[in-house]
Amino acid sequence: MKRNLRFLAAALPLLLAACAPAVRMKGDAGLLDAQRTREQQLASAEHWTLQGRLSISDDKGHGGTGSLVWTQDGEYYTFEMRGPAISGANFRLSGGPDGALLEGLAEGPLRGPDAEALMRKAVGWAVPLRDLRAWVMGLRADSGPAELNFGTDRLPSLLQQDGWVVDYREWDAAHQPPLPKKVFATNPPYKVRLSIESWSFR
Repeated sequence: MKRNLRFLAAALPLLLAACAPAVRMKGDAGLLDAQRTREQQLASAEHWTLQGRLSISDDKGHGGTGSLVWTQDGEYYTFEMRGPAISGANFRLSGGPDGALLEGLAEGPLRGPDAEALMRKAVGWAVPLRDLRAWVMGLRADSGPAELNFGTDRLPSLLQQDGWVVDYREWDAAHQPPLPKKVFATNPPYKVRLSIESWSFR
């Protein structure tokens, strides 16, 4: 019994820490200035690749999990999914200012002038791809007003913009400026969870 009590006494602080809500602070002048500096530093990062795991779901039980490789080359991108996260199969979304191509669907490749409209038509998902490019780096998109909260590490903890709530659960401080490692985004009925395993810049 004493051994069990000692174990509980040792484990209780860890359990309480795991259950405790994340500390979030409103952005004061210093935090917002630091965020603007991050955004300026990363504004020129137009050639990069991230690899990770993506999980998508909605209130109807649709969705799944798969591996993701996202390559950005200026205004051109390639978004490759392996697994059933959206379409039930592997797929590849690529494009730029001149249009988008979605490959890997059962009905064959689809082309369109706009990647977001193409995804909505093909799989019924409203994915804010233009905003997501900024959010995935922990930046505010240029689509409209944004509200930021910060964690004790003085990095963004919560971003609310364009109807979405983007929750930054973990940051990679090995990069300077730091980059997100775990990003959860919600806009009912949609939920997106991205766990980033690696970033590379060119």
